[in-house]
Amino acid sequence: MSRISLAFAVVVVAVTLLGPVLAPYDPAAPMTAPWQASSAGHLLGGDVLGRDVLSRALAGGRDLLILSLVAAVAATLAGTLGGLAAGWGGSRVLAAGADLLLAVPVLLPALVLAVSLPGDAAVVAATVLAGAPLTLGVVRDATAGVRERGYVRAARLRGERTLAVLLREVLPAVAGVLAADLGLRFVTALQLASALAVLGLTDAPATGDWAAMLRENLAGAALNPAALAAPALLLALLSLAVAAAAHAGLRHAFGTGDAW
Repeated sequence: MSRISLAFAVVVVAVTLLGPVLAPYDPAAPMTAPWQASSAGHLLGGDVLGRDVLSRALAGGRDLLILSLVAAVAATLAGTLGGLAAGWGGSRVLAAGADLLLAVPVLLPALVLAVSLPGDAAVVAATVLAGAPLTLGVVRDATAGVRERGYVRAARLRGERTLAVLLREVLPAVAGVLAADLGLRFVTALQLASALAVLGLTDAPATGDWAAMLRENLAGAALNPAALAAPALLLALLSLAVAAAAHAGLRHAFGTGDAW
């Protein structure tokens, strides 16, 4: 099952990245009447400005995927650093701060950041605030679990510095959980980026992105439902693919015991 989930995620991500190359038309060029229905030349019809929906759907995921990945990496990195420090030193200050951030509704800081920062920076910052506390908790517990293992104690008895022990002994032991957690942070980033784009708080590229397509074509849903259905389905597929791969990774990590 985990191999199927991973293969599914790889296929979806690959198609998303290669989408602009696969687009049959220029995704920014008007070619039909606004919200024209499906036809032989335009399988998914046209959008609000008469641009080919299929082309925009194929081209609209790459920038969103890259932004979500950058935001997820930033959140995972911040959470990992905090989790290693909290799990190794037993400090409750970092854990308490993480719990405080988790008590704040995710969209509240995201909306504040969206009107204060450029769109992409707001997505990254909001993902860090929403996702890093969760990663911190996971890494803190994993670090505390491996701290007294024999190879870690041996490294400490050899006189290795704390940073060296964390990087060489502890971090590899929690790498499986971290890889899976990165997928979950990616889904969080994708959801935040999509929400801000649908609300019109971020700027979409000329080729469009899936979330912006939802906002742009809402008024023409009755004329060409595909203009809404296509980006919504692709967003759901990407989220599902990465979440399934992350879930399979977590099951593997916990099942084999490499993280704990």
